[in-house]
Amino acid sequence: MGELDGKYAWTVKVGEKGQFVIPKEARDIFGIKPGDTLIVLGDVERGIAIPPKNLFSELTRVIFPDGARDAGE
Repeated sequence: MGELDGKYAWTVKVGEKGQFVIPKEARDIFGIKPGDTLIVLGDVERGIAIPPKNLFSELTRVIFPDGARDAGE
């Protein structure tokens, strides 16, 4: 839809199965390739975020500051 100083916005339609297509321009900008795994973050008040994959390790440190733990612990 457009760009404002490194900020972007696109619209997508959600299909019957809850799927949507990430626009090609967004895939190109963020280096998303077929087969990539994405993380989807949700907050009831702030909405859904799909951060770029290069932030995975940083987000993991923020979410799990003491390190990831096994679900059985």
